[in-house]
Amino acid sequence: MARANNDTSRIDDLLASVTGDLVGDLSQTLQEKSIRVERILLEMVRPDPVQPRRVLPENIHLRFHNNHVTPTQALRELVQLVQIAARQRGRPFNNVLELLPNGDDERDDEPAVNLSPEETLLHDLVNLAITIRDDGQVNPLTVVDVSQGVTRLFRIETGERRYWATWLLRDFIPGYTGDGMIPCIVIPENRSSVFRQAKENTARSGLTAIAMARQAALLLLTVHGYEIPAYAVGNDFYRQALNLDLKSKREYTDAILSAMGGVKRAQFSHIKNLLRLSDEALELADRHGLEEGRIRFVVNVDSEYHAEIMRQIIDFNLSAKQVKELCEGENLHDSRDSNDDISSSALKMAKFAQTVNETTPQEFARALMRQEGDANIARARLLALRKLLADAEQYLTTD
Repeated sequence: MARANNDTSRIDDLLASVTGDLVGDLSQTLQEKSIRVERILLEMVRPDPVQPRRVLPENIHLRFHNNHVTPTQALRELVQLVQIAARQRGRPFNNVLELLPNGDDERDDEPAVNLSPEETLLHDLVNLAITIRDDGQVNPLTVVDVSQGVTRLFRIETGERRYWATWLLRDFIPGYTGDGMIPCIVIPENRSSVFRQAKENTARSGLTAIAMARQAALLLLTVHGYEIPAYAVGNDFYRQALNLDLKSKREYTDAILSAMGGVKRAQFSHIKNLLRLSDEALELADRHGLEEGRIRFVVNVDSEYHAEIMRQIIDFNLSAKQVKELCEGENLHDSRDSNDDISSSALKMAKFAQTVNETTPQEFARALMRQEGDANIARARLLALRKLLADAEQYLTTD
């Protein structure tokens, strides 16, 4: 895990240009001698491993940055993952071009197709790849020159989706006639800026609440002097920011909030607090793009229930109000191993177990609906009850 860096000169140099990074004109920036635009061989460009925005699914992301798979292999894993999901939904495909809509076959009365997150991702990448093929790469990537000696290497600061779309175009779409080069704005390593990256992320659509939480963490870790690694990291790296705040770095507060899209301090705290979610819950929320307002209440529940609640939010499309009721209305904290007296809630449930044969499933469902007034909340209650009963069974032993 990265530790705080006591050398503040790097931080001062970085933050001295924050204002310019956030409001400066690009054409003026390009006139600086230290910044150039050039076409670079695709193999010499690599995504930023700690980039808050995840383009690839987490598992593939980690395998790629740990050098277990090449870019082509990473995309092949993604395509195979989508093929499985599409086949299960009755829409198999063999070529990624089959994912593009066919205007001749579309009808206004056809129901909207519910795509999985991986299907949506691949659809978007294919569309972007076709746009690059037909119109060229209009918007260059921004890359940092991290070359060492004769080995040339560039790390993406902004534009990772364009990077993966170019690989997809090159290796998975027939008829590619490019030269394997990609246009890039090249920035010296000492001019790289997590603030510029944050502004780019928040300015573009599709940044999830979890990605925003990682972004907030990166900004806080940077201004507090933590070393930002050049390798893939787990969630615990970002969680270090939970012990940091804006108060102790007031001189950078406005720059951080501006880089986060102009959020207020309270909202910034809510976003950062999402890092308290369990690893599985973080991945589910990020994969499905769940909004911060819907998942902020899950943080207050014991971490072992985070993933289960996330699944209920996804499966039943629970609203923020419903999630709040679910998290606050149930005593989900595990107190079975404590020496306290048995709660009245537990005694009531035990008493209810004696009368289970006195009702019917239909009557119980109707009672739940009358109590909750919402079918989705009622189903969520049943799932929570099912988990409680399964866990309780483990505590019953036979002589």
